[in-house]
Amino acid sequence: MKKAREIARELALLGISQLPANPELLEAKKLQDVVLAAIRTLTAEVQEALSTAAAEVQRGSDKLLASEIRAPDVQSARVMVREAVELTETAINRLAAAMEFPEIIQLANQQDVRTYALQILTKVSSNRPQIDELLKESLVDWQIERLPRIDRDIMRIAIAEILFLGLPEKVGVNEAVQLAKRYSGDEGHRFINGVLRRVVDKINAEAIRQ
Repeated sequence: MKKAREIARELALLGISQLPANPELLEAKKLQDVVLAAIRTLTAEVQEALSTAAAEVQRGSDKLLASEIRAPDVQSARVMVREAVELTETAINRLAAAMEFPEIIQLANQQDVRTYALQILTKVSSNRPQIDELLKESLVDWQIERLPRIDRDIMRIAIAEILFLGLPEKVGVNEAVQLAKRYSGDEGHRFINGVLRRVVDKINAEAIRQ
């Protein structure tokens, strides 16, 4: 089951794109509204996953029926049955993940979860120049502006938590990797893991120099 801070990170990630570029405008943007919008997005994602699972079950059922009444030969029927089984398995896996959804929504509406999401968003917004400079120094053959937005935001959250919210470095990297597995592309979590490990090395090197 997901923990409260995992949900808070997801809310922060969903809300971070709505932050103003200028931290001085943060209050005008009403951070609470940003978090509420993120909760609505998360709820919509839950509903979409359930709808997709239902559609997959229906398609599997249709293929099973077709295998019985429309297949021209045994081989075609077997193919239809196999496709139906695969669709049903996919739907079952999706529904298994959906077992967490009620808890996710309940957690997202808890005050401590909202508070931590707000803390993340505040630290990212008010310290973005420092965070982005660390990212730039840790990228190899990449420019920060050319990174996928979701990857950039996941790493900003991790750095903010490590630098300003007291999250242990290893935990911060691991949590970012888990977020990336859910929201980024196939190779995103590996890329993020590598960059954040270099970020941590730079943070530690700077601490030693001081």
